[in-house]
Amino acid sequence: MINSETYSGPQLRSCILASGKLEISLVNVDTPAPASDEVVVRVEATPINPSDIGLLFGAADISTAKSIGTATNPVVTCQISAGAMKSMAGRLDQSLPVGNEGAGVVVASGGSSAAQALLGKTVAMIGGAMYAKYRSIRVDQCLVLPDGTRPSKGASCFVNPLTALGMVETMHRDGHRALVHTAAASNLGQMLNRICIKDGIALVNIVRKPEQVVLLKDIGAQYVCNSSAPSFLDDLTEALVATGATVAFDATGGGKLAGQILSCMEAALSRTATEYSRYGTNIHKQIYLYGGLDPSPTEFHRNFGFSWGIGGWLLFPFLQKIGPEVSQRMRQRVADELTTTFASQYTKEISLLEALQPDNIAAYGLRATGTKFLINPNKV
Repeated sequence: MINSETYSGPQLRSCILASGKLEISLVNVDTPAPASDEVVVRVEATPINPSDIGLLFGAADISTAKSIGTATNPVVTCQISAGAMKSMAGRLDQSLPVGNEGAGVVVASGGSSAAQALLGKTVAMIGGAMYAKYRSIRVDQCLVLPDGTRPSKGASCFVNPLTALGMVETMHRDGHRALVHTAAASNLGQMLNRICIKDGIALVNIVRKPEQVVLLKDIGAQYVCNSSAPSFLDDLTEALVATGATVAFDATGGGKLAGQILSCMEAALSRTATEYSRYGTNIHKQIYLYGGLDPSPTEFHRNFGFSWGIGGWLLFPFLQKIGPEVSQRMRQRVADELTTTFASQYTKEISLLEALQPDNIAAYGLRATGTKFLINPNKV
């Protein structure tokens, strides 16, 4: 049965002004009536992923965040430097909705049989604008969760799980046999470890703190290298010798880490080289930058020969490249292993209003391990 009720409520918006200021606010919006192949979902859980923070704050300096407006209608402002404003030219004075993915209960549907079959179901969804009380969305952007699953358990069904699976798929397609992952103690990193352990794939984890080494070792990780340790480069080289990993996915983006990984890959490959070449080993070494935790320039010294590459990797272009059949296979695996391989942990659940409180912004804005927040847009 089609529900003709009108749904409205607050939606979180981000706008960068030409004056060099960021404004984040809540705007009351009417949810569009669902088309034939659409449903309306009452959003009850949506994570704050690093990619969401990127859209939410743009190039703004989060440390300058301050709240103006009222308690029931707050507005957060941040400053953006003149140099950083150059990269924001494409979104000036546009009020953008935020939130890549989420989960909730279908409260209305369009006329198609596929849409009507979802009425009352708890679904995960992807498609942007999830930091809102309601979301009208196509049926093919929804994933029905197992009966009895709470929305909070399915809120992170897409971005992290499909990114982790996409890394493994890319490794296979590029002809590599093992991989390296940085910022590896994150929710995504823990998922990737569980995938690799289950699938028998060697994985080299790079973290920044001793306690993160312990965390990953406790879930079964075999190779964990601490980038803050004096022995890091030697430890990484030995792990690469043991695994033969020649592809890495780097969440940091900037700094020296990508170059260090390439150098250690070359050192590891040189151990088994049968003859010397002034051009380095001829086995291709690949670094994919998929995040920007470090906004500084990417630095490297070319001491790793000529068989190498550094490029970007993003989930949505990857999903378009592999096509609907492989994408659906990956989604089904996520649904089948939702509470095991792809389980997510959150530090705190907050409302839309609480998402604009400076103390919460300071916490989730760190994008650090153990600071993953979950928004419940229907939390009072």
